[in-house]
Amino acid sequence: MELVRATEAAAIRAVPWIGRGDKMGADKAAVDAMRKFLGTVDFDGVVVIGEGEKDQAPMLFNGERVGTGKGPSCDIAVDPIDGTSLTAAGRQNALSMIAVSERGTMLDASSVFYMEKLVAGPEGVGVVDIRKPIGENIRALAKAKNKPVEEMQVAVLDRPRHAQLIDEIRAAGAGTRLLLDGDVAGGINAARYETRIDMCVGTGGSPEGVATACAIKALGGLIQGRLAPQDDEERQRGIDAGLKMDHVYEADELVRSENTFFVATGVTDGGLVEGVRRKGPIIRTESVVLRSRSGTVRRVIADHLASKWL
Repeated sequence: MELVRATEAAAIRAVPWIGRGDKMGADKAAVDAMRKFLGTVDFDGVVVIGEGEKDQAPMLFNGERVGTGKGPSCDIAVDPIDGTSLTAAGRQNALSMIAVSERGTMLDASSVFYMEKLVAGPEGVGVVDIRKPIGENIRALAKAKNKPVEEMQVAVLDRPRHAQLIDEIRAAGAGTRLLLDGDVAGGINAARYETRIDMCVGTGGSPEGVATACAIKALGGLIQGRLAPQDDEERQRGIDAGLKMDHVYEADELVRSENTFFVATGVTDGGLVEGVRRKGPIIRTESVVLRSRSGTVRRVIADHLASKWL
């Protein structure tokens, strides 16, 4: 619940910036709120996946220590707003999120920005593989889910680099759910039984892949990632950092822990959580909390007295 307080605070503080066209303003408001609340949590946290380097304050930077320093030692992945562009434009699916695992268990993939990812629910375990053609994976997953191929929905970021992938998905007979931003929520929804998304594929941020893995481990789903350096220099930088190129990272390599937490609060409405809502004197937030050790998913609806946030 202490982690939920941090994502709730970041989401609430981002609300005045929704639709204002100012990504940096929204991000700063969320970062400041999250940092303040994380400072009250009884743990010794190190940000493994943050938003920026130390000289680019006020971002929560890689290597920053958070918490009171008391309690368990943890790796932290933070994104005060996953979907700053969505927030600035007033679009759906922006959220505030934190992922936590035991110290030294999160893969630090920060030296290679992009990662090719494949995410599916429990039915995809041992059935789909990122090394196979997308059409083959769609047909195999449809069979495992006892679902017609034409009813399959595959989420993918709407980017020029995915034009061929989108064509291949449609050629296989499946439909696409194009994401403007925020493939963390897309990946989680692909692993949940109650959504229409069956799979999430494509190239997105490496840090987001590691954070998503913390959630997928609580859902019993499948996530695979393969680093996608953009040039030889970035590739060498990744090798120097100890990362494996041309290697398929499974969930247990992305996060080497069986006790992960993933917490997200909606900023704007989306398929995973509803956005912040003002109801008279009350500000209402919706959050989701996933824990891998117990395999639980909890939803937290909170009403905050608006006068306390003025």
